[in-house]
Amino acid sequence: MTHDAGRRALLGRSAAALATAGVAALASGRGEAAALAVPSSNLAMGRPLPESEYGMPSKFEAHVKRRRTDVLVNRQNYSDWSMTPLHQQHGTVTPNGLIYERHHNGVPDIDPDEHRFAIHGLVKQPLIFTMSDLMKYPSVSRFYFMECSGNGLTDWLKAASKTVQQTHGMLSCAQWTGVPVSTLLQEAGVLPSATWALAEGADGSAHARSIPMQKMLDDAMIVYAANGEMLRPENGYPLRLFIPGWEGNVSIKWLRRIKLGDQPWNLRSETARYTDPMPDGKWRQFSFAMEAKSVVTSPSGGMSVRPGEVEILGFAWSGQGKIRAVDVTLDGGRTWREAALEEPVLDKCLTRFRLRWKWDGTPTSIASRAVDSTGYVQPSVEEIRKVRAITGFVQHHNGVFPWSIDAAGEVKNAIA
Repeated sequence: MTHDAGRRALLGRSAAALATAGVAALASGRGEAAALAVPSSNLAMGRPLPESEYGMPSKFEAHVKRRRTDVLVNRQNYSDWSMTPLHQQHGTVTPNGLIYERHHNGVPDIDPDEHRFAIHGLVKQPLIFTMSDLMKYPSVSRFYFMECSGNGLTDWLKAASKTVQQTHGMLSCAQWTGVPVSTLLQEAGVLPSATWALAEGADGSAHARSIPMQKMLDDAMIVYAANGEMLRPENGYPLRLFIPGWEGNVSIKWLRRIKLGDQPWNLRSETARYTDPMPDGKWRQFSFAMEAKSVVTSPSGGMSVRPGEVEILGFAWSGQGKIRAVDVTLDGGRTWREAALEEPVLDKCLTRFRLRWKWDGTPTSIASRAVDSTGYVQPSVEEIRKVRAITGFVQHHNGVFPWSIDAAGEVKNAIA
């Protein structure tokens, strides 16, 4: 008998023995017990794996994908964004293939052997690096969230999006690996007059932003990897800037240069774009930090629940520090309960929260609000309106976000 034939015979005998024994009695939940059926996978050999391959998700998980906006639909996709399916993310780390992305002129394919990165301007010694050069520097790996300043911009005052992927999906979290910007700036020699830095990408839009030197010298990173592998092209391969806790558009992708100066450059991306309307008719520039925010991801829009035990799950995050607490309302904001925070709770990182709830079938509205380590409490939209104008293409939406549950258990966007 050959090895394979013997293996099949053994599988057959084992399966038959299991079936005869009934395997185990399972409580069906309806007062009776049923024998666990022997699955077909027990009766056949599995597929062999190639000697070398890049592992992919199961074919049964093919529905878990980034998706474009279903509200602001572009006729072309050269300037667009794709959102993370937060309701399908298990844990705080976003898989690389699901990290949200924003591009302004398509996604370039850059040969890392040809790529060059420069530091110049108000420095003692201008420097040019190859990717090989950068990979030789001592590296650091740190967990941080990343959020677009436009996350939630379609749902300020009315329900425009149906799912949490569409309302909050321009948010991801990863372990980022690279070189501290301060290490490279120290080598270049920062002149005392340098107070701002210009970071520019090598894509077709040459997207660029002005960034204060204090932040560049604090925790900014030159990143080439995420979650243990090199960056994906849409997330900046082969090199990007990463600015922890600040709006995603300053973490310049496909990074080609950093120029130091003594004032901001006031680019189109910080005058006509990425600014905030204020009540006095003026517009606020350089609103970098992403303030404390949270959202219930389950149950959320498009889901359904049944009366009985329900586990409330969600994410909380703050660009100003750690999450200290998350409160959840189960009655439309009349009362709040403190949710449990799941470890680890890290600085400028997604934090998972959960709360057990017994739903009695009465229509209601649920939401969460976060408190960070500075004492800042996530505000309601009405509280934000007191200090900012909510009109036009307004960004930095960190307001409390509710989901309604009707008598049939259907969950919907409850912004009104």
